[in-house]
Amino acid sequence: MTKKSEYTGDYTDKTLYLPGPTEVREDVIQEMAQPMFGHRMDRMTDLYTTIVEDTKEFLGTDNDVIVLTASGTEFWEATTLNLVEDSMLCATSGSFSERQANVAERLGKDVDRIEYDWGKAVKPEDIRDALESGTDYDAVGVVMNETSTGVRNPVEEIGDLMGDYPDTYFVVDAISCLGGDQIDVEAHNIDCIFTSTQKAFAMPPGLAVCTVSDDAYERELDKDSASWYGGFQRCLDYYDRKGQTHSTPAIPIMLAYRKQMKHMLEEGHEARDRRHREMAEYTREWAREHFGLFPEEGYESQTVTCVENTQGIDVAATVEQVSEEYDMVFSSGYGDLSEESFRIGHMGEHTVESIRELTDAIEDVAGL
Repeated sequence: MTKKSEYTGDYTDKTLYLPGPTEVREDVIQEMAQPMFGHRMDRMTDLYTTIVEDTKEFLGTDNDVIVLTASGTEFWEATTLNLVEDSMLCATSGSFSERQANVAERLGKDVDRIEYDWGKAVKPEDIRDALESGTDYDAVGVVMNETSTGVRNPVEEIGDLMGDYPDTYFVVDAISCLGGDQIDVEAHNIDCIFTSTQKAFAMPPGLAVCTVSDDAYERELDKDSASWYGGFQRCLDYYDRKGQTHSTPAIPIMLAYRKQMKHMLEEGHEARDRRHREMAEYTREWAREHFGLFPEEGYESQTVTCVENTQGIDVAATVEQVSEEYDMVFSSGYGDLSEESFRIGHMGEHTVESIRELTDAIEDVAGL
């Protein structure tokens, strides 16, 4: 049984190179220290409408946006409940895509999987073959960035073919990449794409963001049941009427969101995408020089590099030693891959220079 471990506040600050949470600007953190105000006051309307409309501007979408007090996991549930009546097709190639399928099954849906070995990418032709099989799927679910393996799936190509199946909704989990890997939502027929703020948005944890197409909204209206907390109608209609959230939000985190989204708009989505691409290219080059890359070639993530441990180093010990000696934290491999790989998160406000500081530390500790 877990016992109480007292939080003392006496901890060394560490620079985070995790697949999330990631580093947060000091001025963004300070925003959370403002005096509290009511979530039905005009001040809340100003705050919430600002973050919603700024998010639409940053993402370059005319689709509706929901910012909900939750982890991104909430939108696994909500999109399934809102869009899927009977059956869903899920492409699984790692831990988080498997969870998406598991959530749908737990909610009582019939789930067909297209299964890939961990490290392999989803292939659009397999999605098309499944859609042509004769089963009428209500939705297709794909993880854009598989955090467990460092695979970036070709959701643009999948979305393009989804245009031939207008009665099947396209749901994209972009939790570990949106904000650091640019995608045109409408151009690729994405009905819902969602993320968590503690990843490439570089905000504190606690908020989930989801875009909703008009078709997805109308689909929920036609269903007999839907998510209560994450219902599109309930969230969006309340926003249209009041400019607020239907339930009590995490106001301090939304204040931080407002500040960081202004930074993101100032940088610009294309420039932010380019910076993340440069970080990814540097990290991959370093990994190829000293180790190997776990993901299938040509499908490497732009925000998380999964390094194959070809040197046979003690991954757990290396992670611990880098943390103790350099106050930098990166991640061992996920699950069964804990010693076969390790992961470097290069997202949010990091730069090539700050990533190089980590790789230099790993080289020193591992004796490379």
